[in-house]
Amino acid sequence: MQIWLERNPDIIPKSVHPHTFRHSRAMALLQAGVELIYIRDFLGHYSVTTTEVYARANNELTRKALLKVSPLENSIDTPVWQEDKNLLEYLKNLSE
Repeated sequence: MQIWLERNPDIIPKSVHPHTFRHSRAMALLQAGVELIYIRDFLGHYSVTTTEVYARANNELTRKALLKVSPLENSIDTPVWQEDKNLLEYLKNLSE
């Protein structure tokens, strides 16, 4: 590995820490739907509390959680303002 890094120094930035890889793997597993307790085992942690440091929710996971709570208010359909032809024409004229 060391020789490979010496030949390809720009591939991995110097500031990358091993914990960056742990966090990335934890997030990938979380996004894939793996339960936190299994991620804990994968990372070798004693407590799920420790794993939570690595497995923080990103914007997409937060959006999906909000859709589960109130799907109608948080739908991803076309916003109402995009259906307002007068408003769209007005905004278009502002940029010209």
